[in-house]
Amino acid sequence: MKPSQTNASTKERVRKEALALGFGRVGFARADESPHAERLRAWLDAGRHGTMHWIARDPGRRSDPRAVLSGARTVISVTVPYYRGGWPSPPERDGGPRGRIARYAWGRDYHKRIRRRLRLLANAVASVCPEARWLAYVDTGPVLDRSWAERAGVGWIGKNTNVIVQGEGSWLFLGELLTDLELDPDPPARNHCGTCARCIAACPTGAILGPYELDARRCISYLTIEHKGSIPLELRPAIGARIFGCDDCQEVCPWNRFAVPTSDPDFAERPDQQTPELIPLLSLDEESFRARYQGTAILRAKRSGFVRNVAVALGNLGDRRSVEPLSRALTRDHDPLVRGHAAWALGRIGGPGSRQALESAASHESSEEVLVEIRSALQSTGSAAFPHRTEGDPEP
Repeated sequence: MKPSQTNASTKERVRKEALALGFGRVGFARADESPHAERLRAWLDAGRHGTMHWIARDPGRRSDPRAVLSGARTVISVTVPYYRGGWPSPPERDGGPRGRIARYAWGRDYHKRIRRRLRLLANAVASVCPEARWLAYVDTGPVLDRSWAERAGVGWIGKNTNVIVQGEGSWLFLGELLTDLELDPDPPARNHCGTCARCIAACPTGAILGPYELDARRCISYLTIEHKGSIPLELRPAIGARIFGCDDCQEVCPWNRFAVPTSDPDFAERPDQQTPELIPLLSLDEESFRARYQGTAILRAKRSGFVRNVAVALGNLGDRRSVEPLSRALTRDHDPLVRGHAAWALGRIGGPGSRQALESAASHESSEEVLVEIRSALQSTGSAAFPHRTEGDPEP
């Protein structure tokens, strides 16, 4: 058999195995420097990665799979659909204000499940070529997954920077198998966004600066998941009730009208992980947070960031039932990040109860960062009462 025939048969065998393992699409690309390498460097130079410092570590390695796997010749790119249908209907009885969690986190964490399938796919490669070496990645390693999906013909990168698959949409997880086995590349995917700019207009914070230009520092997914510090004041109102991620740019994408709900049991949704009641989440301590979200992507936000997000959502929803639990968080939570955002939420809700809680907390708060939040919140409620200041304290 000629080498070209062996190559083609191996590639077809890998493709069939990938589809049998539940991958939606599979494509092959030549492993060399990504065509998006220069865009990555420019994006990093502009600081648009925010506090995601790991992305800035060795961008050359991130852009070239040969620097990750010595001798790499092929990148096998795969997708796994996770769309589970529309948002659930509101419950018949209103148990209190509710938040929103991005669709990809409605069920269990996808990393382990997709990585397990990639290892099985690697076994198929090894059955044909036992000496072949490989590495598998699922949104965790130094790999530009969207760039390789586009180059492998799986889908194109849309104006919101998500991968879109023609006839399927963008509700997809991505994975890659790097291997030193040389397989013929597939043609790169063509871009079918056309003149549509709905995703740009839909972004609540203006994070999509223009077609294919995302500033992560303004992105709600970044702010509620990756960013571990204080959320900028000017962006908090736009977060609305989102407590983990944001789907707005995907919700409006015309290609997502073709999305078909998956029946994959690995990504079955949890009813309390779509639009959960917020007030009970505000009192989660470290142990209860981990117990509730063990095995889910939500752990990535950590307890501190997640409860911070809950406080912001409660402030934006303005339900006065939130005043008492926010007041408790302001005075009792051990984390100054949570206390500061609880203060902001009380200031946003306003009213006598909020002012009283803020004034009381100001008299014994030891964190200067939280005191700044309290002063700002009191000012926003129109109160003239401020905590005693010493010379040199920052103005509210």
